[in-house]
Parts: sequence; C-alpha cells; structure tokens
Amino acid sequence: MKFHVLTLFPEMICQGLGTGVIGRALNKNLIALHAVNIRDYTLEKHGKVDDYPYGGGAGMLIQAQPVYDAHRAVCGGRPVRTVYVTPQGRPFDQRLARELAREEELVLLCGHYEGIDERVLEEVVTDRVSIGDYILTGGELAAMVIIDAVARLVPGVLGNETSAQEESFDNDLLEYPQYTRPEVWRDKAVPQVLLSGDHNRIAGWRLEQSLQRTRSVRPQLYERYRQRQSLAKRLSREKRSNIHMMESLARGLGEILYENGDTAAVYLPESRICMACAADGAGGRAILDRMPREAELVVVHQEGLKQLLEETGFQALFSCRQFLYTQRKTLPVRHKDIRLLGMESFAYLCARYEMDGPEYVRERLTSGAVYGAFVEGELAGFIGTHREGSMGMLYVDEAYRRQGLAASLEAYLVNRTLERGFTPYVQVKPDNLPSLQLQEKLGFYQAGPLYWWMERHS
Repeated sequence: MKFHVLTLFPEMICQGLGTGVIGRALNKNLIALHAVNIRDYTLEKHGKVDDYPYGGGAGMLIQAQPVYDAHRAVCGGRPVRTVYVTPQGRPFDQRLARELAREEELVLLCGHYEGIDERVLEEVVTDRVSIGDYILTGGELAAMVIIDAVARLVPGVLGNETSAQEESFDNDLLEYPQYTRPEVWRDKAVPQVLLSGDHNRIAGWRLEQSLQRTRSVRPQLYERYRQRQSLAKRLSREKRSNIHMMESLARGLGEILYENGDTAAVYLPESRICMACAADGAGGRAILDRMPREAELVVVHQEGLKQLLEETGFQALFSCRQFLYTQRKTLPVRHKDIRLLGMESFAYLCARYEMDGPEYVRERLTSGAVYGAFVEGELAGFIGTHREGSMGMLYVDEAYRRQGLAASLEAYLVNRTLERGFTPYVQVKPDNLPSLQLQEKLGFYQAGPLYWWMERHS
C-alpha cells in the first residue's frame, strides 16, 4: 500500500513515520510513503502558498492552485481516494481504518494556517476525516495517526498476523490488561489465572476484564456491546439458522438495524450486506423501511421475506446451505505447509476464483483473510474468510486433489477461527457435492432452511 501526503512539512512526516513498526515496514517495502511538498507546486516566485481569506477574518488560507497541482502530480488524473484531515470530518475509528486499508493508494492532505480554499477541497477530496474534537496547528500529526492505524492492518506489517485482529475496538470492547515477567513487581503479582495454563479460564478472565474496563471507561461503547450481545442471545434460540447474524455481531462487523421479538436485521456497513429474519409480513416491512439505500445484498432464509424483497426491487443472486462447527475442539490438519497469502498471490487467485471478481480478491488478500497450501514450495490451493465472516473461497488445483488438501485448508481455518473465540460457519451452494461432503466429514452441522442472497436491482 502506498501513502501520499500533501504537506508544507514533508520532513515532519518522514521523520515521524521513519522509526518503529512503520519504519520497519517501509524498509521492507510492505508499505510506501511519498511526502509531497505543496510549496514545490506554487506559481509564486517566492514560494508563497497562502493568502488572506475573502470576507475578512484572522489568519491565512492555503491557496487552491498549489494544492490542485500537487494532487495532479501525484495522481495523474487517476481516481485515488483522498483524505483531508479536519475537525469537521467524519470521526476516525477502527472501522474506517479497515476501510482505508483496502485501498492500494491513499492521499492525505494536510491543512495549515486557517485551512485550505474550499474550491480545491471540493475538487480533489473524497473523505473529510477528524481524529478528535480539538484543533492542531496543522494536519501532519493527524495524517500520521491515520497512516499508523491503517498501515498496521496491512498483512505483514505487524509480523504477527493475528495481533491486528484481536485488539481494542474490533468488538466494541477495550483490550484486557496484560502482564509479563517478573511474576511479582513492587509487591504486585501477576493474576494467578494467567499462570494456570488453562486456556478456557484465561479467555474467560480476559473477557471479564475487557467488560469491566469498557463499562468503566467507555460506557457508550459498553452499551453498544451489551445490545449486540442481547440480540445475539435471542438469535441463539435458533443458532443453526441464525449463526451468520450472530457471528457478524460477535466479530464487530454488523450493526443492529432492527429488532422486535422474532424479527431482526443486522447491517454490515463495510460490505453493504443486510442479514434479516422476520416473524411475519409486518416484521419484513419494518425491516425494509429501515434498510439503508446503499445496502446492496440481503441474506434471508424465509420464503415470505424473500418474496417481499422480490416485490421491492431485489432478485435472488444465488441460494446456499449453511453449516456451522459447534464443537470447541480443534481439528487435525494433515498438511502442514499452510501460510497467510499476500498480494504476490493475486494473479494465482484471480485465475481460479472468479465468483466475486478481482477487486474482491484484492480486498481479501490485503485484509489478511486468505491462506494457501503449499506443496514443495508451490501454491496448490487456498481458502479465505469472506467479508461477512463465513469461510469460503476454497480451491485446490486439479493436480493436488484427492490428497486431503481441501480438508487441511478448511480445518486450518476452523482452528484459527476457534482461537479467536468465534464459531466457524460456511455457506455452500446445493449443487456443490464435494463441498457438502467435506462439511459432513469435518463434523459441521447443517442448518435446515435454504438461504438466499438477494441483490438490489432497483
């Protein structure tokens, strides 16, 4: 991923990001940083880039022309996502960080003085983003905050591929307290449960600590978590049928769109997917009334809700069966050489996985969601986690089939999902007999109904 920063102080950007984790990622070419001096593009012979604002007022404004020309020099007319850091923008959070991390390139525009001429902002900026309700002397520090948060989500930057997925805010809970050696420091001992070796007890303790800390420090965040857990508990009465909705809530991917008795809808803003179940026609209409216009796909498993969607401009894209792994024990993985894949595998995946197109493949790879099986150093197959949380994208090259690679890939991903405290589930088209048989072999349970993915057409 490449970051371009348009600034009056490029040395501040390079020095601030040139050390630590981000500095190492730059040295390894996992990310790239291009700091552009806006002054280099002014037409004023003395390098001036600012002037007084029309209508009067204190301070100076950066002129439109040097910003526009600097942006054109970087993008060359290409549609590159451009973020202007300003207190007036959308609050920056982990969800937005994940969204920006999917981009191949990102431009960050740093204001100074009293800001930038509005005309050029309207011309080149796609996103206005704020890191907090306060004012800085310039946008450089805010740009570095955004780059740090986004860059660490790029596969390989942190070194540990799971650490970015297990930290604060991904599930509306703050991170639990952590300890290292020595066991006793200034008469304060490490909690005994962490020394027990009992992973279930440790996981329970960590969850309780996260709950207590979030409830005390961030009550609004805790309330959102509590609401999600309350809905997930109600959905668990029909766990096999509703596991996709429950997991979207558990993983912090979904927001509660509507809930009333046995009627519920969860919306996933990053993927524009709505998951819904309705007790009757009135419930279905209530969901439709609240569904965001930008929602592109709806997942349902009730005939009545499917028909209602068809009457309101949706068409069935495909149907599938849903399976879930309800056991807590890990599965054996016979094939040992399975690794996280990056963009070096993009062409290989695109040639074999055509269902969702190259952009989806790129997004899944850059999100660190695809794993590959290697045979004698050669990539022989892959599996991934979809945006909404289901396992899929399973493929094994013809020359390596009937050797257990598919079972190893899925078992590997099951185990990783269990390690994160989630329930593995998969959706399979009814005519995919090999995959249906694989789910039975691995001990997955099949949900009763047929599921439909509905696509908006009007």
